[in-house]
Amino acid sequence: MTEPALDVHLTPEDAAVALRAEARTGLTATPKWVSPKWFYDAAGSELFERITRLPEYYPTRAEREILGARAGEIAATTGARALVELGSGSSEKTRLLLDALRAHGTLAEFVPLDVSPSALTEAARQILADYPGLRVHGVVGDFTEHLGLLPGAPPRLVAFLGGTVGNLIPEERDKFLTSVRDVLEPGEWLLLGTDLVKDPEVLVRAYDDALGVTAEFNRNVLRVLNRELGADFDPLAFRHVALWNAEEEWVEMRLRAVRPVRAHVAALGLDVGFAAGEELRTEVSAKFRREGVERELTAAGFAPHRWWTDERGRFALSLARVEG
Repeated sequence: MTEPALDVHLTPEDAAVALRAEARTGLTATPKWVSPKWFYDAAGSELFERITRLPEYYPTRAEREILGARAGEIAATTGARALVELGSGSSEKTRLLLDALRAHGTLAEFVPLDVSPSALTEAARQILADYPGLRVHGVVGDFTEHLGLLPGAPPRLVAFLGGTVGNLIPEERDKFLTSVRDVLEPGEWLLLGTDLVKDPEVLVRAYDDALGVTAEFNRNVLRVLNRELGADFDPLAFRHVALWNAEEEWVEMRLRAVRPVRAHVAALGLDVGFAAGEELRTEVSAKFRREGVERELTAAGFAPHRWWTDERGRFALSLARVEG
């Protein structure tokens, strides 16, 4: 089997430098925080796959429902030759788009971008095996930094699925959407997945499941710090917390110290203390309304073109175009 092309713009050394810098900033801040991007080592990625199958976690199923119903329309509307997927992971849902674009007769290239070289290579190889004749050009990089280096023949369709855009605070979203706009040419497209504002009980349950899988996923970020930075956090000294911030309209995931905690982070020469009850914020997951999504897209220079939700109105896909 032909190997996929692979551009590496984020080496393991780059990732280590970024982790050290972000960990120092977050662990010395008030309140303390770590970036959710560090959830996704091999163990974290496996835990997240389990989360997507939980009854409480609806976003994956809802987005798949929309793609199943609308992929053909998306293909016909965009006529994309290249599908670019940001934060591609296993690219499972993207196969619905690949199938539709291939059936439409325009698909020539798939460009997945992910921070994990191993996950990206495995996913790209599988796509190559399952889609003979398709060019697959993987990019190892961070979607907040390496958008300007994306290959692909126009017209391109950039897909940012899963509601991952909600992990960015508003200022970061503005910067991200503008960056995507800046690398696209007139006539190219963005497909954006956004989780919608709904009953807070439904939202919180999606991030605090009865089996405790999300709690284990959340605590895994401490294991990443222990392994990568020589830290000695005790993950069991922290309780998983998920809450709805009504003012910001986002879910926050936190780790709350169940007792006083002292940890040493060897790679940073840093001692970190938590009082009992003190929290470490690990993720925000913003929820959206249609008017807000379209306002942000327009501000970044896109022309909103289509808006679809699943039948229960839980999740949305927005298709936006760069006008000439």
